[in-house]
Amino acid sequence: MDEGFAPQHTTALRIEDYALIGDMRTAALVGIDGAIDWLSLPRFDSPSIFATLLGGTRHGQWSLAPINRARCSQRHYRPDTLILETEWTTGSGAVRVTDLMVPDSSDPMVVRVVDGLVGSVAMHTHLAPRLGYAKVVPVLRSDHGLLLASAGDELLWLGTDTAVTEVDGSWDGDFTVTAGERITFTLTYTTGEPHPPALDAGEALASTHTFWTEWVGRSTYTGPWVAEVNQSLVILKALTHAPTGSIVAAATTSLPEQLGGSRNWDYRYSWLRDAAFTAHAFLATGHMEEVGAWRDWLVRTIIDNPCAMQIMYAVDGAPQLPERTLDWLPGHGGSTPVRVGNDAATQQQNDVWGEVLDILWSARDAGLPDAADQEKLERALLEQIEAHWQEPDNGLWEVRGPRRHFAHSKLLSWVGVDRAVRRLEQHRDQHHDQDTRQLARLVTLRSTIADQIADRGYHPGRAAFTQSYGSPRLDAAVLLMPRYGFVAADDACLVSTVEAIQRELTEDGLVQRYAVTDHGHNIDGVAGGEGTFLATSFWLADALQAIGRTGEAVALLERLLTLRNDVGLLSEEYDPRAGRHLGNTPQALSHAGLVSTAVTLGAALTRAPRPAHLRSDLRSDQHDEAA
Repeated sequence: MDEGFAPQHTTALRIEDYALIGDMRTAALVGIDGAIDWLSLPRFDSPSIFATLLGGTRHGQWSLAPINRARCSQRHYRPDTLILETEWTTGSGAVRVTDLMVPDSSDPMVVRVVDGLVGSVAMHTHLAPRLGYAKVVPVLRSDHGLLLASAGDELLWLGTDTAVTEVDGSWDGDFTVTAGERITFTLTYTTGEPHPPALDAGEALASTHTFWTEWVGRSTYTGPWVAEVNQSLVILKALTHAPTGSIVAAATTSLPEQLGGSRNWDYRYSWLRDAAFTAHAFLATGHMEEVGAWRDWLVRTIIDNPCAMQIMYAVDGAPQLPERTLDWLPGHGGSTPVRVGNDAATQQQNDVWGEVLDILWSARDAGLPDAADQEKLERALLEQIEAHWQEPDNGLWEVRGPRRHFAHSKLLSWVGVDRAVRRLEQHRDQHHDQDTRQLARLVTLRSTIADQIADRGYHPGRAAFTQSYGSPRLDAAVLLMPRYGFVAADDACLVSTVEAIQRELTEDGLVQRYAVTDHGHNIDGVAGGEGTFLATSFWLADALQAIGRTGEAVALLERLLTLRNDVGLLSEEYDPRAGRHLGNTPQALSHAGLVSTAVTLGAALTRAPRPAHLRSDLRSDQHDEAA
């Protein structure tokens, strides 16, 4: 156990100071100072071996940088890859560190390559693995000519061609790299019987470069902002879990939505809603394989008991995600508690059935063949909507207070029924009497839900669709109405809703999810505040384009692109006053929003047809059914 470390300073890096490397099993965050401050092994939701991100260097870190140089001179990803290149220029020379994880290795593997560029540079590395979220100090020894750290059946193999020494449960090394010289490091995770890694650093670098460039080359998107779209697609791909096909919401846990606050959640799981948005981004850019892999994971995960479908699962489909706090970690910037697990997995969120039915319909419409049992699953989810759509729920924002009749949840109930209607209408010539009766029943239900949303979800005094029935509070989720085809683009209620949100629910032009306080009281059951929400800011751009304000939409997209950090990452939220990223990073929902909004606006600017699942005119024959 980690009992004997002297306290060290907590990390001074900001959320936006980190870059991502990953292998579609897990991911690491590399700071602008050259240190890997976060890595969970062997998968996204495993305990960390480096947790400086949520505490100090004593909680695990791998630093690699010139001696006495805190920040790099510049860094970037190699084009169309997740290979990070960080450079320093010193008084004696220049050096580059290339960081990556290897997608096609048999075991998770971090590779760090040091190349001398000019002159000579004195370097230092400090590798301090601390397993179990910084609770366990491994035993260090040599084996098979490599250095080995072990804790139970977990093994970390360090391969390097420079000398390092063991110091207090860590490996330290000082070396000088000259122009044209290369020093390499590999850190490989295995379990069970010791076996050394199969790849060396050079092979790993070459195979990783090929993997990413070939994957990006399969994109079908060629419109405006193509470089930014491709970069976000790489991030989204990195948040997929290749062994299962699941998609995680973010690579981190407990990065705060307000510095010093308590809104710190574990996002290393697969939310069905967030994954559906990511799948839409993949569909819009031709990456059908990822959509199919996630769809197959979804069906495998819930087909045995679809009536008990949760809003989120572990990457392997496990439903139990008990939430607990890690009291020994002081949190990022002193933001506590640090949480792992997520109790929101047990919430009732009635929108999720419609989100799943929508993406399954969209994938089929885009040409993806059905999975085995897919129709059985769709029937079961439709039955859930029919049985429960009138019930209150916790909503997509996972309110931990009383359940309410959220307008967005009703909207997605309408979406689920609408997609089922469309499916039946596509095969009208094959109908039996039972299908005809079902179609008539669902058309009636669709109208009933639409009428209720129009009657109870629209607040005349606010001239807007609001958060929940009877409430005057605004909620950015209703900006999705045109995306799903619920209202016509010229609908007066939609236009006034967009204008109300733009006027009252923004800060410096960026959108808040909702007002978390009302006369000083929190309305969602959680203390503290939060920043503006990046995904909803993309939704505002989509809604502005839908109502014909394409110029404003483009300006907002361009503004959002400037909020990415120096290597193109977006977190969950942004603080316009402090100019800081907030929340877990990189956030799939933010990057999916970037991709989908760029595709939508690109089509509008070039007059190209939009993908069907991103069109706002799907409901062309039902505009009379809703407000």
